[in-house]
Amino acid sequence: MTSRTLGHRAPLLWLVLPFMGGLAAGKTAGVAPVPCLLGCALVAAGLAVTALSRAPRLWAPALVAAMALSGWASYALHRQRLPVWDGLPPREVRLALRLDRAFPQADERRTTGLATIVRADGPVRELSGQRLYYSLALRPGESAPLPSAVVLAAGVLAVLPRDPPADTFDGYLANSGINFRLTRGRVLREEAAPTAYARFCAKAARQFSAILGQGVAMKRPELTATLRAMLLGQQNELNEEQILLFRQSGTMHIFSISGLHIAVIAGGLQAVLSLLRLPRAMQFPLGLATLWLYVDITGAAPSAVRAFVMVAFLQSAFVLRVPSNPVAALTASVFLVLLAAPLQIFSASFQMSYGIVAALLLLGLPLADTLEAKWTPFRDLPAVTWRWWQSGLSAAWHWIVSAMALGLAAALVGAASGVLFFRLFTPGALLVNLALIPASSLVILAGFVSLLGGLAGLTSASVLFNHAAVLLLWGIDRAVREFLRLPAMWFAAHFNAPWLGAAILVSLLALMLAGYQLRWEKRWGGFWPPFVMAALVLGFGLSYE
Repeated sequence: MTSRTLGHRAPLLWLVLPFMGGLAAGKTAGVAPVPCLLGCALVAAGLAVTALSRAPRLWAPALVAAMALSGWASYALHRQRLPVWDGLPPREVRLALRLDRAFPQADERRTTGLATIVRADGPVRELSGQRLYYSLALRPGESAPLPSAVVLAAGVLAVLPRDPPADTFDGYLANSGINFRLTRGRVLREEAAPTAYARFCAKAARQFSAILGQGVAMKRPELTATLRAMLLGQQNELNEEQILLFRQSGTMHIFSISGLHIAVIAGGLQAVLSLLRLPRAMQFPLGLATLWLYVDITGAAPSAVRAFVMVAFLQSAFVLRVPSNPVAALTASVFLVLLAAPLQIFSASFQMSYGIVAALLLLGLPLADTLEAKWTPFRDLPAVTWRWWQSGLSAAWHWIVSAMALGLAAALVGAASGVLFFRLFTPGALLVNLALIPASSLVILAGFVSLLGGLAGLTSASVLFNHAAVLLLWGIDRAVREFLRLPAMWFAAHFNAPWLGAAILVSLLALMLAGYQLRWEKRWGGFWPPFVMAALVLGFGLSYE
């Protein structure tokens, strides 16, 4: 894939950007009356339609205003926070909760996750319909209730801060549209059983975990836990030392089911369906349904859902035989996700995943093309006359240039977001990720084959590929440990001003978008502006601890 095949137009982008700006305005300026915002948005949209024929210069500003006002209204609708809640003290309550998502939990005596209040009595009856975070104790031998179940729970209900710091768990909850947390709670009884589909997903998750442990769980329990974390998103399997190790090296992202995982699994599914010689018309829906099943079984983390949506758009373009444009697919994915869950825009996962993918497409691929155009081995010889070693050298050079260009682009967003969300500046992450991402892809592929073998009853195949995956993970673990022994590979740091982290992320992406639209021409600074700005801010805008 080169920048020439990406296309230089993504019209939906100019709808997404003002919508995102409206969401940011809602968070900054506060919740405004929704009917007023929607009314103004409709008026602006009407002006845009009218201006198409009567005043062409006005339709674009009117459309931008309509989308920005819609974003602001969307923030108000999804935040659903009343000012009077800010002064509410914690209180003991009984609530009927429909469990929406369960978080992996290392302590089997507790269950945590997100839920929706379906019934509230007494002074808190107006909270019906609100979503909250729950932490509930389980009785000895009691299994954690599954998502979609309705339980009656008792505990202490507390209001989350209005704008908690982004690098805290409260910040994650607020950015998910959560206003309350129920802690020190317990399950009183189950009022409605989980759906058959939820039970199927839970059973499949346990089966997947067992398959990935075949032949290796007893021999290398820590590496088996790492394999399960990587394939199933079960980060609770990692111990504190492992978590610290991968955070300091800037590689914790390989344990979140996201773009890398979904891309590898999608490629593996496509290969299997092709080997079965199914018609292309069947491969697309069957592959997409199976991929979604994997996403759901592994917990349907927001990062996995976003990656699935983008893969679905790209595969749809291929099936419909229309030009594939990753920038357009990325934009459509962002728009669809924000329409469904607009508050995700404020989460670390959203900003890091979409920010890095945007950097790869807008900056990384064009930079790789430019570097290869400056010098390519044997460029004056027809490719058909190359010897095997010449072809190998050319392929190696292409890989090196592409890896460096993509790594530099990702490092710009990764460095800023790492400080913003994790208070860690990891200048060495570029080098370690260049080696770990290909190795991690092989681990995911080996795990995928192991799961296929286990589901097909081929235990020997699962054992073989589990050993291959664990061997790769052992190499990754050793490499990361040795890497962190080098000086200046990571620093504890924070931005001097609270607003600086978000500002640099927005500015970096704006510069990349502008450079991409201007085709990174030298008269506009070429590829230098994003790197110069990042160097200035990271050099003078950080305080090191």
